[in-house]
Amino acid sequence: MRAALAGAVPSPNIWQYPHVYELENAAADPDGVVGAAMRAVRGMSGAHVLDIGCGDGYHLPGFAREAGRVTGVEPHARLARAARARTADLAGVEVRTGVAQRLPVPGASVDVAHARLAYFFGPGCEPGLAELRRVVRRGGVAFVIDNDATRSTFGGWFRRSLPEYDPGRVERFWFRQGFQRTPLTIRWSFATRARFEAVVRIELAPRVADAVVAEHPGREVDYALNLWWREY
Repeated sequence: MRAALAGAVPSPNIWQYPHVYELENAAADPDGVVGAAMRAVRGMSGAHVLDIGCGDGYHLPGFAREAGRVTGVEPHARLARAARARTADLAGVEVRTGVAQRLPVPGASVDVAHARLAYFFGPGCEPGLAELRRVVRRGGVAFVIDNDATRSTFGGWFRRSLPEYDPGRVERFWFRQGFQRTPLTIRWSFATRARFEAVVRIELAPRVADAVVAEHPGREVDYALNLWWREY
């Protein structure tokens, strides 16, 4: 049995280390910066929210508190099962196995689409963007949350870990696709130093992770994101 659907882009962190990635989700954005920025663009009250690359469903309960209906889509079978277990008692939440370039939802059925640090990293994701155009109804909004490698402490670590990444190329791509950008700065704030170090080691190349653990004290770090969004 395949672990993930054909066409899925493997995630090097949550697919291999789901329990550590759960610690990262719990530590990320304790101030609710991302959610507030999204609601400033488009509220979710009564909406059908589609979470693309929902992983083990961490964000689904939060969406369900506001939305009328929530659909999570995840290509990795084990993570999709975990997301279903997480949301089993929540009314109006469904998790489907699928990939971004073949979303298992009807056309013009989604009010808010959300992809956070998932499939959408710029050039190469055009098939997924075509699917967004199909499934988001008129007046709906798609949000793509991505790393901003041009600023913040974590952004510097990201560039050291992935020197071939070209933030300018990614930025130009999203603007060409009709998206607008809201720059955000959040925090990672971990309960323990051990959790901080564990997450650093799944997010960064080993040599960079070793250096960060040696150089950076404490349990917090500033983290820059881009909230890309488009109304359809």
